[in-house]
Amino acid sequence: MKLLFYFFLTLSILLFFGGCLATPKVQELKNWQKENYNTALDSFINNCKSQKAQRIYMDLCKEAKETHDAKIFFENNFEPKEIKGDSDGLLTGYYEPFLRGSLEKKPPYIYPIYEKPKDLITVELQSIYPQLKNYRLRGRVVDGKLIPYFSREQSKKNTLNAKVICYVDSKIERFFLEVQGSGRIILDNSDIIFVGYSDQNGYRYSSIGKYLIDIKAIKREDISLQSIREWLENHPQRVDEVLNQNRSMVFFEKRQHGASGALGLVLTPKRSIAVDPRYISLGSMVYVDTVVDSKPFDHIVMAQDTGGAIKGKARADLFLGATKDAMRVAGELKSPLKLWVLLPKKKSMDE
Repeated sequence: MKLLFYFFLTLSILLFFGGCLATPKVQELKNWQKENYNTALDSFINNCKSQKAQRIYMDLCKEAKETHDAKIFFENNFEPKEIKGDSDGLLTGYYEPFLRGSLEKKPPYIYPIYEKPKDLITVELQSIYPQLKNYRLRGRVVDGKLIPYFSREQSKKNTLNAKVICYVDSKIERFFLEVQGSGRIILDNSDIIFVGYSDQNGYRYSSIGKYLIDIKAIKREDISLQSIREWLENHPQRVDEVLNQNRSMVFFEKRQHGASGALGLVLTPKRSIAVDPRYISLGSMVYVDTVVDSKPFDHIVMAQDTGGAIKGKARADLFLGATKDAMRVAGELKSPLKLWVLLPKKKSMDE
């Protein structure tokens, strides 16, 4: 019975990663011999604090804590399955921004950071239509009907039924906080508030960078977080026009620590990625082959987060930390990507 259980577990995992192509051994992955195995092992052990990782890796989570040779542990227990998308893979980056704020609304702190609205309704569609797993509807009830929630533009004209965590001094920086998903707010009394993603209003993420390219404000080859920010700062009369192109709006909650992802784990710079959970299970260990800051980047990372802009099979967003350099690299990062999910070897599960 145990062997049968493991067989069906392995089969279900492999089916989840439909379209994957096998690579014989992890040691054949590009630049595998240059990996910092001990650091990767620490990331894997931390990843195993999540229930989703425990369901994927089971006894290997416990074995990782007892191993004395990280390199042998990885090579003996895992096999890579390449994830191939319909188009070339893409790696982008994100960071944990710093904002200036106040608990009171007073100039220049006039832009609210909202908690999840009390009237925001979420409908999990899989409860009615199992084939729509990972899809949900969000809205509000008016006259007994569920209608779309307020868009970004509409939220400025309507009072949201939501608690305000604090007020910040820049609508531009607030927008980028939403894009990054978490951040730190330094208050005018020198206290620091950590905030992280709680929910969103139900609209799909739309890229304001694409809009700026379409209206010929910025050339495609020059688009980056930095160039977008600079354009917005230089055209204050058009900030609302541009930001409103993304109708999606993110709501936050207070956190006790720095950036954490969808698994609730604190993110590790250059070891945590955001993925599309329709194709890569959260909690998975992934090997990436790409370029970061003009240097080869071939490393083990953990799928610990999601993002509105992260859609597709061979797609990932690398968490880079909370420094100015992290912001610089994240704003420029757009690299070709190959990735492999590292799954338990069958022999490891059969023992």
